[in-house]
Amino acid sequence: MINRRKFLRHSVLSTGAILLAQQLNAKSNLEVKLPLVISTWAPNVKANKAAWEILSKSGRALDAVEKGVMVVEADPDDTSVGYGGLPDRDGNVTLDACIMDELGGNGSVMCIENIMHPISVARLVMEKTPHVILAGKGAFEFAIQQGFKKENLLTASSEKFWKEWLKTSMYNPMDTMKHMKQKRAPGSIDNHDTIGMLAMDVNGNLSGACSTSGMAFKMKGRVGDSPIIGAGLFVDNEIGAATATGVGEEVIRICGSHTVVEAMRYGKSPREACQIAVERMYKLRKNNLNDMQIGFIAVNKSGEIGAFALNEGFTYAYRLGDGIDVVKSADFLLKK
Repeated sequence: MINRRKFLRHSVLSTGAILLAQQLNAKSNLEVKLPLVISTWAPNVKANKAAWEILSKSGRALDAVEKGVMVVEADPDDTSVGYGGLPDRDGNVTLDACIMDELGGNGSVMCIENIMHPISVARLVMEKTPHVILAGKGAFEFAIQQGFKKENLLTASSEKFWKEWLKTSMYNPMDTMKHMKQKRAPGSIDNHDTIGMLAMDVNGNLSGACSTSGMAFKMKGRVGDSPIIGAGLFVDNEIGAATATGVGEEVIRICGSHTVVEAMRYGKSPREACQIAVERMYKLRKNNLNDMQIGFIAVNKSGEIGAFALNEGFTYAYRLGDGIDVVKSADFLLKK
């Protein structure tokens, strides 16, 4: 098993790839060959690969982001998403996810248990119900009605780490985050590494998806930004799309992804828009954020991408129409 920091140390990037990433962030009028896919965190090149299989065959962006996120949801070595996710303080793995398409449709599930692919349940909420959000037992029952099977998502390694945590049972989620960072949980950076994915297909249509198991050892019922439309994810097919990762409570306070898209609506580049959201968050809560990580990625209707984070260490992965995979650290606000 390799965690995200080790992945970054062992990743080999070509000079041309880095330059291409810099060009994409710097030029708002750069002509980009479609399709494209971008996701939070460097190891999610594996998710991008699955999305690319659909996009490269002129498939719909919505199908691509669902399939891409499903890869991470089924990975037992990712302790912050889906199967293998670290549980809440009671030992239950609860999952959150949302999805948005180019038509203004959106669906979300919160606190769903025992279902491997919450992103697919969220899509069915969007397509087969008059609602946007289903939560808890209701979300689980809906999933079972739609043919999903009940599965135990708590792996032996995640259970072991939970039992270790029980020795102290630190109650405050933010204190738990610091404790986890010191312990260096496998596959974890600052305790929560949501996957957010955005894609644009050959027709220029946008879709996005977001999935997480949330903050490790959280209070029962806690929900972060990931399944909240406008916080963890927002798509406007006329303007662009954005998604977030990090401490969800802080993203919710400023409706983070919606803030990014609105900034793009008024002429900001994706990178500038992400920075605006981070700076707004820091201005509001600067005395509470120094040890946290929050990051945004975004794409506009022209196919320009960008990212910005609160602290150093945030990365994203993307793949463009010419078939190049790129991993690049984003800009950040605070310097240690």
